[in-house]
Amino acid sequence: MGSENKEAPGGELNNSSPSPSSSHAWKSRIVIPTLLAGVAGAGAGLISKHRRTLGLATVCSNYAVNFTIVTGCYCGAREFVAATRKTGPDDILNSAVAGFGTGALLGRLQGGQLGAIRYSVMFAVVGTTADFAILKLKDALRDHTKTIYQHIENSKKSGTWLKLPEWFPIQVLDEEALAAKRAQEEQFLQQRARIRSLREEES
Repeated sequence: MGSENKEAPGGELNNSSPSPSSSHAWKSRIVIPTLLAGVAGAGAGLISKHRRTLGLATVCSNYAVNFTIVTGCYCGAREFVAATRKTGPDDILNSAVAGFGTGALLGRLQGGQLGAIRYSVMFAVVGTTADFAILKLKDALRDHTKTIYQHIENSKKSGTWLKLPEWFPIQVLDEEALAAKRAQEEQFLQQRARIRSLREEES
């Protein structure tokens, strides 16, 4: 029952079961944001104005639990909507629907019908905005990483790999630069020897 058998064109049966990579992907999209939200909630408790009256440990734990519950419900609802609509995790409409549903449920438990309306709109806007910003940051980071990789490959091909900038005080000299440096040093030594000999003649 956990997997369906489909007949292949060659007459063989293939077991269509979810791959471990896809299962790991949706778990990471729920677990990691939830854990990060808990850490952020604890950090928010550190600067809360209620920490002096209620105690720092109590406020931090309450904030962490609330952030964890909200983020876990939102991420789980987003994955459920994505699986129901059979779309990818990058579909922003999934975030809007998940935020609206999560806000309506938690708002109903927190503040009744008015709270459900208010929290559904707020969660939908915040969740969609956050997911949209994360997608844009992922694209920008991917492009930046690709640019750096291409630059490294071009540097390797052109022979300038790990070339130090001109302003760097320590330089790796090639054969021509080393020959020029040796000639300059020999010329400097000859000038010093000539000056020393002139001083000896004068004395």
